[in-house]
This record gives sequence, C-alpha cells and structure tokens, in this order.
Amino acid sequence: MPNSHHITEFAGLPVVEFPAVETEEGGIYSEDPPQSPEALTAAVADPGSVAWRLRVSSVYPAEDFRDYFARFLAAVDTGRVRALIVGGWGDFEEEPPSTVPRDALIADADAFPELRALFFGEILQEEYEISWIHQTDLAPLVAAFPLLEELTVRGTGDPYLGDGKLELALAEHTGLRTLVLQTGGLPGQVSREIAASPLPSLENLELWLGVENYRGDTTPDDLARVLSGEAFPELRYLGLRNAEGVDEWIPVLAKAPVLASLDVLDLSLGILTDKGGQALVESASAFAGLRRLDLHHHYLSEGVQARIRAALPGVEVDLSEHREPYTHGGGEPYYYTAVAE
Repeated sequence: MPNSHHITEFAGLPVVEFPAVETEEGGIYSEDPPQSPEALTAAVADPGSVAWRLRVSSVYPAEDFRDYFARFLAAVDTGRVRALIVGGWGDFEEEPPSTVPRDALIADADAFPELRALFFGEILQEEYEISWIHQTDLAPLVAAFPLLEELTVRGTGDPYLGDGKLELALAEHTGLRTLVLQTGGLPGQVSREIAASPLPSLENLELWLGVENYRGDTTPDDLARVLSGEAFPELRYLGLRNAEGVDEWIPVLAKAPVLASLDVLDLSLGILTDKGGQALVESASAFAGLRRLDLHHHYLSEGVQARIRAALPGVEVDLSEHREPYTHGGGEPYYYTAVAE
C-alpha cells in the first residue's frame, strides 16, 4: 500500500528525520529507527540538502509537538529548509485535528523563507488509517507560504467526526505547481473547493478519489471546471487515482476538453475492469495525444489489456499490477482500491 511505509525522497531530496524524544515504552523508533547520526549531522550542516520529516509518537508521546517543533527551530537553520514532511503530531485519539502542526507552521512561517514543498500528514496505516486522519482547514497554511510550489496532503477527516475535516478553499496562489490529495475517500465538497481555487501556475493535480464508504462522493460535476480546462490552464498531469469508479470516469474523460492539453493521465490504484477498458478502446482517439497513461493496479483481462495497447500505439501505457477480485465460497466478486479505510 502507498501508505504502508515512509517515503525516503520528497521534492527530489532525500528525507532526514528530526528525532523526537523517546519514551520508556519504546516510541516511534523501536522498530523504525531514523537515519544514522552522521546523516543527521550532515543535514544540520546543510539544511537545504534534505527534506525534513517532523513527527512525534502517536502512542505514549513523550514530547508535545509544539515543544518538539521549537527544538527543531532552535537546532536547524530553517532559513535554508526547502522541504518539510509533517507526520504524526501526538495521540490521535486525544489531540485535536491537525490544527496543532498547522498553527505551529503558520506562527513561524517567517522562519522558512525558502520552503517550496510541504507534505502535510505523512501518517502510515499502522499509525492511523488514512480515513481517520483528523485534518482541518489548510487554506490559511497555504496562504502563509506564498512561494510554496508543491503541497501533498494525506487524509480528509474521519467520516464519523463532526470536526476534523479537510477544507481547502484556497485564495489565489501563483506559486503552487503541484497539488496532491491522498485519501481513502475524497468528498465532493473538497473537490469543488479545489476546482474553484485560483491556482494559475498549477501543472500537476493528483486526487485520490477513494470509495463512497469513506466519504468518497466526488463526481464529474464537482470537477467540471478542471475537466473543461478552465480551472487550471497550465495543467499537464491529472491523476484521478485510487477510485472505485474508474469505469465510469473513462467516458467522461474521453469527452473532457482538458485531455487535449495533458501529457499524463493517471488512473492508477483504482478499480478498472473490462467495462472501462473496453470504453477506453472505443474512445482511444481521445487519449491518443497523451504521452503516458497510467493504469497500474487494475482488474483487466489479458485480452482487454492487449486491445488497449493496440489502440494506443503512441502512448506509454502502464498496465502493471494486475489484480484479481476477491471471492468467498464462489460468491459475488469484490474489487478493492489500493487504499480505502
């Protein structure tokens, strides 16, 4: 699963973690030690050469995130930091939503004049399910960093919580070029906020649509301004990933004006069956201008895979990671996205 391990590179930089205080119970490093002391020393000497991961334990945290963040500010020349990864900010059952790290970053935004890339919520499945991650309104965070070029957010909020839900109605931001939302279910409300946000420089938009059981109710209507090409005229990569309804998106995309300007269309990690594959073959001319079509993690038969390749000879098509539906006792087959709960 994409959320089963920590990333080792972000924004083209190797990841180094600023160590948190450990607890007697073991904490976050008992089975997942950070980098070597030598790597940390080198990173402190050249803070812009790495992407810094910030996180405290979600189990028996020995240090409040605010205190931890203050130590980071004191120990590292953050004026040279170019990339940050924010992981866990404490006990997820006790702490409020991600207002804690959000507000800490906003309060000290002036300490990060070179920040260009931010991953907010790099929390693994073993720490907290992606659909449970308590998010908040991140528009003020983005506004605090007008030179930010890349933003990745994981989680949109627990569907059973009255608060702790992601909001992303951004004010005009001329710097942002890449926006990624990793979710087990993307609410239509969030999709509409993104589509309405004035991001004139946006080139890469990656949305994990997820499943309906986890608030994944985004429809083509919610992304109408994106699909028409009106929202982001510079868009070259569009990812509608981890979607349970890929079959239904194929005919919509075939008629979408934005397709003509894309280099890459990414429909990976979702539930694509022969129904959607055949629709892709029948409308292949609409997709022929792509440089790359990513369909990995799919449920296509070998015959339909062959027809897709034949219909798109000039397109690099990724058909790796074929999946088989799950059946129990010969009953109804079940299909799964790569990430849901």
